[in-house]
Amino acid sequence: MLRFLTAGESHGPALVVVIEGIPAGLGLDVGAIDHQLWRRQQGYGRGQRMKIERDLVEVLAGVRRGETLGSPISLLIRNRDWKNWQRTMSVEAAPPPGAGGADRPAVTRPRPGHADLAGGIKYDRQDLRDVLERASARETAARVAAGAVARQLLGAVGVEVFSHVTRIGPVGDEGEAAVPIERVRQVSDDQPLRCADSALEARMVEAIDAARNAGDTLGGAFEVVAVGVPVGLGSHVQWDRKLDGRLAQALMSIPAIKAVGIGLGEDAGRRPGSAVHDEIVLEEPADGTSRAVSWTAPLARPTNRAGGLEGGITNGEPLRVSAVMKPIATLMQPLRSVDLATMQPSPAAIERSDVCAVPAAAVIGEAMVALVLADALLEKTGGDSLREVVASIDRERAHARARLGRTAPGRGE
Repeated sequence: MLRFLTAGESHGPALVVVIEGIPAGLGLDVGAIDHQLWRRQQGYGRGQRMKIERDLVEVLAGVRRGETLGSPISLLIRNRDWKNWQRTMSVEAAPPPGAGGADRPAVTRPRPGHADLAGGIKYDRQDLRDVLERASARETAARVAAGAVARQLLGAVGVEVFSHVTRIGPVGDEGEAAVPIERVRQVSDDQPLRCADSALEARMVEAIDAARNAGDTLGGAFEVVAVGVPVGLGSHVQWDRKLDGRLAQALMSIPAIKAVGIGLGEDAGRRPGSAVHDEIVLEEPADGTSRAVSWTAPLARPTNRAGGLEGGITNGEPLRVSAVMKPIATLMQPLRSVDLATMQPSPAAIERSDVCAVPAAAVIGEAMVALVLADALLEKTGGDSLREVVASIDRERAHARARLGRTAPGRGE
């Protein structure tokens, strides 16, 4: 079983994540983890915090001479802004001598749409900073680091994970057809919003500018795609083993995510069954050859409306999962609230924030999908070492070859 825990506050000294279950023998590329952290910080509409932080990971445990040991992996990401918050976020009852930054007043005006009020009541905190510091999306940097480790495990068995932004506020692709996977794969990290349609992306940028000028925020939607996913991850036999449910929970746990779709998503409810379900046909080789990579040859699917999942189990088609993000709760033109210190009407508190963070949410979505898939992979293959995991995948491919009566490609072909 693969599991992880994060710790840390938005303006504390650092974020920490502990990952348990990664098999021994995986060559860990620290630079690749840093690259994923960099990707999370990009995107048009991000706030001033991204100009301060330059997230880099430090490996504290679980890795020796570039390889995982099979023991828990501990990663640390320092908050560069900590030096300006040492007095406000002091661990001691009184800030120590020489602590940097201002001693900021208590936060008592909860923001509509944030964890401030509900968290303050639940945990009996008078200063809502005790809630918002942990509820902040800053925590997701630790998840991205964990997901980058899971991504490297998946890569060792031929699975790739990537994403693209499909909507910002009112601007989105209204077409019914899914964006071709190769177009999604070609989306560049240097694009302002990582949208597969450049004309649409330009309109999205304009929408963000308009929201910024109005003191408002925008949400949107994104899709995560995974290719090379083996058949048989997840299970139909119990509710908590269904992979679509596990993916939905993981994505919904990302701050501000309010809806998740698999394949067609909500559009499946608008169509007849004949326009929803993916037919199963015998593959017809083109020019005497079949598809280069397939877990299910000689069977084929003319469509992938199910998004690679049927009955809570991966079916060999690319996994396609979408998510909808609400606008960020901090508005520069704040909504109405109540000051809990005086119980008088008051504008909501303003915290440093973004106008739009959908591209960042997509990178976090990739991390969460990678973590769920890696967990399901280890559940399927077992193994304490990478060698055992790879051998199990090769056996699964051999089983598919025998079950379907035709040679199936080997790993990585």
